[in-house]
Amino acid sequence: MKFISNKLRIENVFVQNISKKYGTPAYCYSYNQLKENIDNFKKKFKSFSPLICFAIKSNTNINLIKEIKKFGLGADVVSMGELMIALKAGIAPKKIVFSGIGKTANEIEYAINKKILLINAESFSEIKEIERIAKIKKRQVEVGIRLNPNTDAKTLNQISTGKKGNKFGVSDKIFHELVKYCKSSKNIKLKCLSVHIGSQILDHQPYKKMLRVVDRIIKKVNYNFEFIDLGGGMGISYENNTKKLNYNKYNTEIKRFLKNKKSKIIFEPGRSIIGNTAVLISKIIYIKENNNKNFIIIDAAMNDLMRPALYGASHRILPAIKKNIKSKKLYEFVGPICESTDKFGAIKNFQELKEKELIVICDVGAYGMSLSSNYNLRPKPVEILIKGSKTKVIKKRQKLEDIV
Repeated sequence: MKFISNKLRIENVFVQNISKKYGTPAYCYSYNQLKENIDNFKKKFKSFSPLICFAIKSNTNINLIKEIKKFGLGADVVSMGELMIALKAGIAPKKIVFSGIGKTANEIEYAINKKILLINAESFSEIKEIERIAKIKKRQVEVGIRLNPNTDAKTLNQISTGKKGNKFGVSDKIFHELVKYCKSSKNIKLKCLSVHIGSQILDHQPYKKMLRVVDRIIKKVNYNFEFIDLGGGMGISYENNTKKLNYNKYNTEIKRFLKNKKSKIIFEPGRSIIGNTAVLISKIIYIKENNNKNFIIIDAAMNDLMRPALYGASHRILPAIKKNIKSKKLYEFVGPICESTDKFGAIKNFQELKEKELIVICDVGAYGMSLSSNYNLRPKPVEILIKGSKTKVIKKRQKLEDIV
């Protein structure tokens, strides 16, 4: 995405042309950025050839998942619906890992029937439920156990998953007991140690600490795991000059960890694959003047992009057409929903804007549409895939008639 003659362009298509053809708000994904992200991820870790399972929760558009599947990726799912869409997109069952702390009996049975690679269990009760269903089916089910390594990922509290106060995984003591239990079970085959410490991680140090804990636990339980699932959580740059995760250092730590081990690494990236591929195009409805700031009221809202309201997350905001005239007032970009949290950021020294002009909210590919809703009975926006000069609707804009 770049400005050409002061006009913002996604690949070879100008934002203004997208707005004219498809309306606003509109999610627009760059195919080339998606390809670049996947190629880069594979390249950084090619020394140990991990199984890369895309985290479906980050983006559930089946047409995007189909494209991701073409690059050889598997899927990390956390519900039966996500498992169903991964299979429908053509991802091989033996490349699918089922995570999550609250899998129901129906979900477990469905996963067993589909013969997926792993069910990553997160409690003693879940292991016993898997065993119960496996006995009925006279099957041996391959599972992983998710360890809570009590590692602070130094990220937002709302997306931290690896500290002892978080609901995810089991303690090292219970992990040890579960390994013993699985070894004595006829219907469960323990194949994986799973761990995931959080999301939007920008420093390799938490991963380094996590690997040390995992290494210590493996030595303690004295068990040969076929897979070590390291989860995902690799962050992206949402703001200018944000520190980026050093993949090379993380790769070095994993190679050090794998010495004297024959385990295959599984990754579950979501944001790092899809996050920076998309923008949300929105039109300015009104500009509401205030004493010290102007409210820029746009037609996108928190139902379209929940992250700022949910986490206080920041996203870069750009004009569709660049001008050299700066506003003398603070601009606060807000949506039309009747909530004070329906806002996307306050920016000083933004260029002067007028009603009916377009703005673009950047890096919305992850947890954008997948967290969207019909709050205030608003239809969900259109999703478009851009490849070179071609545009393709990959999900139609909802119609009010369909949701009323």
